Amino acid sequence: MIILSFSISAIVVIIGAIYLNQFGDVISKKTSLSGAAVGTFLIAGATSLPEVTTSITAVYIDNADIAVGNMLGSNVFNLLIIAVMDVLYRKQRLFQAVSARANIPTASIGLLFMITLIVALFRPGTIELFNIGIEMLVIFVLYFLYVFFTSSSGEQEEDVPEKDYSKRSAVVGFIIAAVVVFISGSVLSISGDRLAQVTGMNASFVGSILIAAATSLPELVAVLAAIRYSNYSIAIGSILGSNLFNIQILALTDVFYRKEPILKAVATSNLYTACLGIFMTLVVMYSLLRANKNQNTLVYATPSIIMVVVYLVVSYMLF
Repeated sequence: MIILSFSISAIVVIIGAIYLNQFGDVISKKTSLSGAAVGTFLIAGATSLPEVTTSITAVYIDNADIAVGNMLGSNVFNLLIIAVMDVLYRKQRLFQAVSARANIPTASIGLLFMITLIVALFRPGTIELFNIGIEMLVIFVLYFLYVFFTSSSGEQEEDVPEKDYSKRSAVVGFIIAAVVVFISGSVLSISGDRLAQVTGMNASFVGSILIAAATSLPELVAVLAAIRYSNYSIAIGSILGSNLFNIQILALTDVFYRKEPILKAVATSNLYTACLGIFMTLVVMYSLLRANKNQNTLVYATPSIIMVVVYLVVSYMLF
């Protein structure tokens, strides 16, 4: 029954998040919220709502491992999506078809965030302010500065075509989808917590792999849509940007976790996921920066294949 509840809630989260993305895109284009900054925040918030609800619910039921594991796991699963797509569409050479200059800054900030989290996880204690880890405050400030300077550049990306809706239908649909995702996301966390207790599985594994995969599948759909329309820059840029936003959600969970800084309450097994995130980010950066040589498709796809293999190995270790 718990497995059925977990599976159904995961499917509902995925479907709801896909509609959230579609409706949010229409709202940002057809209302006064169409400014770049607000529109981007709306879409980012829409696609990340599953992570928000699952992590906040995990905090409410006092399972910090699922809350933290969900966010770290979502980031590595997002990078896995890019790696798998790069292998499947290796003839298109995704990493060589986009601008390294446009994506390296985002990847570098994400790398810095992950290093900050690992340092905090390694430390036996942490500096705290109002029971919030100082590393979370640092991450929030860095993200704010990054968004400020990025937005001031005035660059806009090409949109992936979406099904058109009227403004009223989009607003109503967005609200309904948000409620559905909120409820199903909460059920997903609660059933995941129960699944870990009943089966004896590591809570970090449940959060980092099972729940993270379920909440990240909407990103997979978005990446597939972008690749379908040959918008490779959106496919890669949206994943790297989503990872930055996910870390901010982790900072938000620290605010709601009032006992102590949340990273002090999690198992050391979360270090595996965090280190995996650093490794995969470095491989992505290498793939973006390496010279455009005339390699055959197998040689080109080797870094992405390594990412997939290492992800599977770490997942097995967590299990």
